[in-house]
Amino acid sequence: MKAYVFPGQGAQFPGMGEDIYNNSTLGKELFDTANQILGFEITKTMFEGPEEDLKLTRVTQPAIFLHSTILAKTLGNKFQPEMVSGHSLGEFSALVANKALSFEDGLTLVSKRAMAMQKACESEPSTMAAIIGMEDEAVNEVCKSIPEIVVPANYNCPGQIVISGSIEGIDKAMDELTKLGARRAIKLAVGGAFHSPLMKPAQDELTKAIYETEFSKPICPVYQNYTAEPTIDPEEIKQNLIHQLTAPVKWTQIVVHMIRDGASSFTEVGPGKVLQGLVKKVDRKMLTESAVFQED
Repeated sequence: MKAYVFPGQGAQFPGMGEDIYNNSTLGKELFDTANQILGFEITKTMFEGPEEDLKLTRVTQPAIFLHSTILAKTLGNKFQPEMVSGHSLGEFSALVANKALSFEDGLTLVSKRAMAMQKACESEPSTMAAIIGMEDEAVNEVCKSIPEIVVPANYNCPGQIVISGSIEGIDKAMDELTKLGARRAIKLAVGGAFHSPLMKPAQDELTKAIYETEFSKPICPVYQNYTAEPTIDPEEIKQNLIHQLTAPVKWTQIVVHMIRDGASSFTEVGPGKVLQGLVKKVDRKMLTESAVFQED
């Protein structure tokens, strides 16, 4: 079985999607529709930059979603997913790919999610850090011991976990983890503490939007960040999406469970190759590839 996976925030780059826009009638139509839905020319920022504008959460999230979902749609009959998953934001791309969400509804939700998250980031200074070379349990225990808000945010692969929380809490956790033997502790250039309790205001905003959106029974299972397990139940999908904003992304567990359930290769649909690298760190024998756009 081929698993399709969709990247999250951080995979963006100036020029992303321009080849699709210029060489696919369907792609151009979808990008133009996206500009109308969003109320601004996101294509201009995607294709031309500047990079600083592309890094803004309210731009980054819909930009990556658009690149991933439009690329999937231009693959036509070659795109026959049997299992899908997405890293954080990428979960919305996965849900459009397996037809749980329409393209238009998916984009609207992603845009609302991005705006709500940016607002939450601006209301309370916070950050994230990557911890390399420590067992997950050791990182978890240190997070619990810090009096400020610090939580595991992304279980990316064995030996790589991202923590999220207040700036003071993250600084304390980085110091403690370094003392305990972490190979590296690197503060990330992000605007806030994603996948932590500090995203609760954004979660509250997104909950209403999700319940106002129609979800269909998907054509194949989605392995969701909150549970790392497959589901095709629209109500369960909604609940897991809501929980996702304040809970960790269980990417290591998702990859393990997809392989458990028969995945023989992983195709990354969207910008970059980050997820392929993470899959290889879970199982170095696993075949990985990027979805390649083909002109009309």
